[in-house]
Amino acid sequence: MVCPAVEVKVELTLLEKDKEADVMSPNGKASPFSDCRPNGALGHCSDEDAAAAPLRLYKPRDYVEASVCHVKDMENGQMREVDLGSGRALLIKEHGEFSAIGHKCPHYGAPLVKGVLSKGHVRCPWHGACFSIATGDIEDFPGLDSLPTFQVTFLVRFADLQSQKRSKAMARCSATLNQCLVPPGPAGLVCAETLRQEGFTDRIVMCTMDKYPPYDRPKLSKVCTEIQSTPQRLHKDYPHKDLAVAVDVKVKAVTFQDGSRMEYRRLFIATGSKPKPLNYKGQDVRNVFHLRTPEDANNVARLANNKNAVIVGTSFVGMEVAAALTDKAHSVSIIGIEAVPFRKALGEKVGKAIMKVGTRPWENVVILCVCCLTVFVNVFLLFYVPQLKEVVLKSGKVLRADVCIIGTGSGPATGFLKQSGVHMDSKGFVPVNKTMQTNIDGVYAGGDIVTFPFPGRSNKKVNIPHWQMAHVHGRVAALGMMGRPTEIKTVPYFWSAMFGKSLRYAGYGEGFDDVVIQGDVDELKFVAFYTRSEEVVAVASMNYDPIVSRVAEVLGSGKTIRKRDVETGDMSWLIDKGSQ
Repeated sequence: MVCPAVEVKVELTLLEKDKEADVMSPNGKASPFSDCRPNGALGHCSDEDAAAAPLRLYKPRDYVEASVCHVKDMENGQMREVDLGSGRALLIKEHGEFSAIGHKCPHYGAPLVKGVLSKGHVRCPWHGACFSIATGDIEDFPGLDSLPTFQVTFLVRFADLQSQKRSKAMARCSATLNQCLVPPGPAGLVCAETLRQEGFTDRIVMCTMDKYPPYDRPKLSKVCTEIQSTPQRLHKDYPHKDLAVAVDVKVKAVTFQDGSRMEYRRLFIATGSKPKPLNYKGQDVRNVFHLRTPEDANNVARLANNKNAVIVGTSFVGMEVAAALTDKAHSVSIIGIEAVPFRKALGEKVGKAIMKVGTRPWENVVILCVCCLTVFVNVFLLFYVPQLKEVVLKSGKVLRADVCIIGTGSGPATGFLKQSGVHMDSKGFVPVNKTMQTNIDGVYAGGDIVTFPFPGRSNKKVNIPHWQMAHVHGRVAALGMMGRPTEIKTVPYFWSAMFGKSLRYAGYGEGFDDVVIQGDVDELKFVAFYTRSEEVVAVASMNYDPIVSRVAEVLGSGKTIRKRDVETGDMSWLIDKGSQ
């Protein structure tokens, strides 16, 4: 039995440093940290180990030591963010064993102590990424980096606490002819990185029309300030080519915009979406944007400064841009064709609440819905370049507009595949199988352009254009290319930031027939459960973290949540008893 007075001192040394030191102490004897558990695994220490072990005097290079708690201060299933003065780490106790990992999600820096601990992994409270507490490896997306994992004994020390992310080791290119062609978006980037992480040494070529290395595109609408390109990765062994304009699967070759041609052994197609056309007069003007690039976002922020902005479309992109401009623009006008924004995706009550918050705190925001089916633009010449001046609605209402952002939806960018032999459906989406392979052997696809078999709907083929889902597609496709087929097991996770509020969403709610709401929608502190028949298929929340991540954890475990479970208002069923 462990004495209550025994202190838990956690020694955290980066696993990479342990390998470099060859687990040897300065006196030449085996390090006491090389086998702190009965099975020899790194990263954990049990109560029994702590009780039996004598005080360690071994001091590795570059560490921080502090007393963080007593053995019995932490219960099973508990996480604690510990401060060592020079940095923080996340201390975890599960099934009687202590673990320690980085305390911030490497995607956006969410505090993982507010996340969900369940069955050997931690799920981020903001965007749903999952990390193994044993290895720190990312198990579910979004994001690219893993977490630093520290070795734990009852004497606990921390090293390199400033770094809260870790990149996996990658193979290097050793071939010049054999190649895999991928795009540089989220699906393509994760595909390329997974290939390298799994030992793929053939040449990987990224095909794109962007001049930037991969960047976090959701920031374009959420931030909408003078942002620069925000590259996540730039590997020298990923050469770039122009945009692909044609694919010939018979000879396994791709033709590019500059007329060049390249053969491939494996091809991953993830060209994303393109804006749906909108008919209006005065289209070729310089201050109307679809917000596709960092330059678009920079120009919108510049032109809207203390000026009049008009957003056409009440999509998530349109509303996020409007919210980002509220404290910059003189006026913000939002034009929609539906009486309630997001009604199809989130239901009428949630849509109305978001509509109210968009106009209540900021007097310069006006949302105009219904009877705005057609937009006409008056232009004038500025230095002989047409420039937007006013937006005239079908009703005759005139809106002053110094900048206009169009966010009326998008469709798959797959026109270049029409003569390729790659099958597409009537809407231009590319159907794929469970491993993300198309009807052509060696040709894979992912991201916004695909319909894929979704386990949550009995493997019905669906399209889920989420940033997080594109990451998943990339990994599944890469493993398929490597001859290690795996299937999608993730729970779709979506987030949005509007008017100072963050919306979280998990699951696949298309076709829901009822919404069960707990909390206060008008105060934007609620959780909404979306049901089909008697089953919960999705959840959304505001100011209720980490409940969406908890529901995602339950759905990810394969359990069914019944409508009657959420109608009572009792959320105790969300607690994972397996971690207690």
